[in-house]
Amino acid sequence: MSGEDRQSRLAQEHKERQAQRAEQATKTKRNIFIGAGAAVVVVAGGVIAATTLIGGNSEGSTSAAESSPTASASSALPTTPIAPTAPADASKVSCSYRKDTSGSPAKKVGMPPGKPNLKLKTMTITTNHGAIVIDLATAQAPCSVNSLAFLAKKNFYDDTKCHRLATPENSGLAMLQCGDPQAKADGKNPTDGQGSSGYVFNDENLGGIPFTKGTVALAQPQEAANQNGSQFWFSLGDETAQLGPDYTPFGVVSKGMDILDKVYKGGWITNPDDITGDGGSNAPKIPVVIKDVKLS
Repeated sequence: MSGEDRQSRLAQEHKERQAQRAEQATKTKRNIFIGAGAAVVVVAGGVIAATTLIGGNSEGSTSAAESSPTASASSALPTTPIAPTAPADASKVSCSYRKDTSGSPAKKVGMPPGKPNLKLKTMTITTNHGAIVIDLATAQAPCSVNSLAFLAKKNFYDDTKCHRLATPENSGLAMLQCGDPQAKADGKNPTDGQGSSGYVFNDENLGGIPFTKGTVALAQPQEAANQNGSQFWFSLGDETAQLGPDYTPFGVVSKGMDILDKVYKGGWITNPDDITGDGGSNAPKIPVVIKDVKLS
């Protein structure tokens, strides 16, 4: 092969690699939209919530994608620090919540108060596997923490199920999503991931905490902004750090990462009837039931 031919071939291979990286980036960005309610679409006389979520292979497949995920699944606690921020002046912080008009099914328990409690430091989620403790970024995301505290006091999360497990095999990401009061998390219900609290509120702390393993953030619909509700997700691997700053991070897991690792390693159930067609209701094979949530 002549030097000119070799240079031509290398240039072509470089171009192909760039195209592949661009395609993967586009696919990843499309897949990571984390549905929590959504825009309403009328289909065949019915109303469904349209979100772009994450797909996977059919259950029972013998492919590697159906096997237990292994990437970034160590049980080491996360080391992501909460970005230092001066404590907010309680007298100047005011939160605004508004009715969710998307048409998503909701469990309505009212609206949170406008004045947040800036002294809240931890969120403890008691599950059927034990307690998961989150160190809260209250100063950076006061209205998000305020909403979570309000819903916890209303027992909104009690007996709800974490409905979605994303892995590097099925999406290039690693996360467990919870907070849909309607979810069945059985890999059969096509509308898992559509339920909400009936209200929405604005984004906070965007880019304030990287989405590495252990970060916890709010979910919102595809290509949406300022549409946060009751749903949230745990980052289960550093793959999720590739997400853009489109979701509100409100804390970092300080205890119970071993529980999340166990669920993550257990794999997922593909829901062939997912209304979005790309994995929004792919449930973890190891069920996660939230028994109680407390902020203190």
